Amino acid sequence: MTLFQRGALCLAALVLAGLTQAADNVKLPGTIAMTAYGTGSAGYTQMVSVGNLLQNEYDVSVRILPGENDVSRMTPLRTGRVPLCACGIASYYGSEGVLMFADRQWGPQPIRVIATSIASFGLGVAVAGDIEVETPADLKGKKVSYIRGDDALNLGTEAFLAFGGLTWDDVERVEFPGYGRAFDGVIAGQSDTGFTMSVAPPAQQLAASPRGIVWPRLDPENKEGWKRLQAVAPYFQPHQVTAAAGDYGKDNPWVGASYPYPILVANADQQSGLAGGLIKVLIEDHDKYKDAAPGNSGYALEKQNMQWVIPFHDEVVAYYKEIGHWTDEMQAHQDRLVKRQQVLQNTWKAYTSDAPEDDEAFREGWMKARAEALEAEGMNPVFR
Repeated sequence: MTLFQRGALCLAALVLAGLTQAADNVKLPGTIAMTAYGTGSAGYTQMVSVGNLLQNEYDVSVRILPGENDVSRMTPLRTGRVPLCACGIASYYGSEGVLMFADRQWGPQPIRVIATSIASFGLGVAVAGDIEVETPADLKGKKVSYIRGDDALNLGTEAFLAFGGLTWDDVERVEFPGYGRAFDGVIAGQSDTGFTMSVAPPAQQLAASPRGIVWPRLDPENKEGWKRLQAVAPYFQPHQVTAAAGDYGKDNPWVGASYPYPILVANADQQSGLAGGLIKVLIEDHDKYKDAAPGNSGYALEKQNMQWVIPFHDEVVAYYKEIGHWTDEMQAHQDRLVKRQQVLQNTWKAYTSDAPEDDEAFREGWMKARAEALEAEGMNPVFR
């Protein structure tokens, strides 16, 4: 039987496969099913390499169900058809019940992190190199791209503006129907910016164009700037980016930002031992797979953000405690995130018991209810 097969197999049966035990006391299901980004993506390639490790070292088969968008990746996780998702930042939106998840079919999801990857690339606002921008503050009065229907990209741009003490009112907002069209517009001079991954093809195309490319510097010592940025998008973290389009590299890194990709998550009630066994393999066998796919270096223990925006799975916390990599500060942060999830779950249950039938009114009412509930607990709603 081949290791990886496409399509929707009988995933529920696979999840319930019997347990096997490897020589070094790692217990995992005989077969693991998960969703991931589409074939050819970095996330899919990384999961293939992890699957090879699990097959070779632990006789565990991995079935990957590629998803073309956030909803298709997360729906099988929500319905219990798969126990894992190698997701993107939409996992955070899902845990908060916002944007595409502020919908009566979704709401806040009880998602817990197993592991994340922070590699050499970054994410942020790419700027045309011919307008003398060095930091986000220099974007004042410049033409800034806004993508219709893409909340994630627009929120990222808004966060970078906030770092510089700016809002959309301080720039000339230029609307585009899509991500690719926005970068075409930058090259054509219609706009000056585009939000993207630092190694993405559109960024490379801009770098090769007559305009060139600049990545605005986000000084990690600018505490107020980072406070403003993370108030808008708390999932960003400072990062020395050594892989970026333009004149950047190990000797000239972009002092910028990133957030994990992929984010390997399970539901909180997934208590089969899968999360605990998998984190043990990912951390302790890192040398065996770190060079097998681009970005795998990001799963190293020292690159795990222990105080991020989604709580860890209980089994992962237990593992970190076992190896002595867990502090009282980390536990306090974990407790706050778990409480936040519970507040959101309780608010959703109360709200949906008597929510408006109209979809727009439903979303507006939910966003107001969640903000009020979080603020009552002294928590930042982030989204409104």
